[in-house]
Amino acid sequence: MIRTITHTGPRPFVKWAGGKTQLLNTLDEMMPIEYKNGKPFNYIEPFVGSGAMLFHILRNYNVNDVYINDNNYKLMVTYKVLKDNPDALIGVLTELKNGFMNTKDKNRYFLVCRDQFNNDSIDDLDLAALFIFLNKTCFNGLYRENKKGEFNVPFGKYENPYVFDPDSLLADSELLQDVVLINGDYEDTMQFVDDNTFLYFDPPYKPLNLHRHTFNGYTRDKFDDYAQKRLKGCIDDCTKIGAKVMLSNSDPDCDFFDELYKGYRIDRVSAKRHINSKGDGRGAVSEIVVRNYDY
Repeated sequence: MIRTITHTGPRPFVKWAGGKTQLLNTLDEMMPIEYKNGKPFNYIEPFVGSGAMLFHILRNYNVNDVYINDNNYKLMVTYKVLKDNPDALIGVLTELKNGFMNTKDKNRYFLVCRDQFNNDSIDDLDLAALFIFLNKTCFNGLYRENKKGEFNVPFGKYENPYVFDPDSLLADSELLQDVVLINGDYEDTMQFVDDNTFLYFDPPYKPLNLHRHTFNGYTRDKFDDYAQKRLKGCIDDCTKIGAKVMLSNSDPDCDFFDELYKGYRIDRVSAKRHINSKGDGRGAVSEIVVRNYDY
């Protein structure tokens, strides 16, 4: 169905490493031509993250069934609360933002919120609000967990952070009403694939430099070369079914993906890296876009 939005335009409600907001125009140019011409299709995003591509598809294309997944349990709880109870979410976020702005020791306020977020007894509403608040006030908006599964990113030293926009959250919630939310392995979405499905894969990226430790996972589970090869097998299965697939990944200093996706179309695009511990490490980098179709 084509959605009509009555609020301020929807947009990702969290920052995310590798988020696709600034690449949307490029990715849109690579969409299948029949979808651009209005043909309805089913949409699956197995690594949804901040949902930049999801919200773009929902706003601009004629979609039927939509399924999104992420193995980050707390992220998917946040999607669910935003979908089902946006007004209450906005209320708790308002309290968190006001408390932050009215305290002198903002680092301590942040750490108290982080401890609460890592408490297993927290309810879904508070978890979702804290997820968004911590994402917008932590260092670089990074999401990272330690081996215990605890969020451990430090305070970002912000005095007046942009935490949320009520109208955008309401618009996001409106778009999510008919979206099926899944929390699990990306292969859990494969049961919904048919020959009228478009899938966008945006997995944790392979490190750019083989000789340097590089962040390649957001939770305690890492996404190594074996996982990249397993994912390729999943894309092969989707291709055999007749589904259309687009995948984003890094463009490392080796031919790993050129060999892995031999037979698929591979394009290189320029993207800006926003999350890096060093300012001079942020800037334009090459990424790959893999497709199993030519138009």
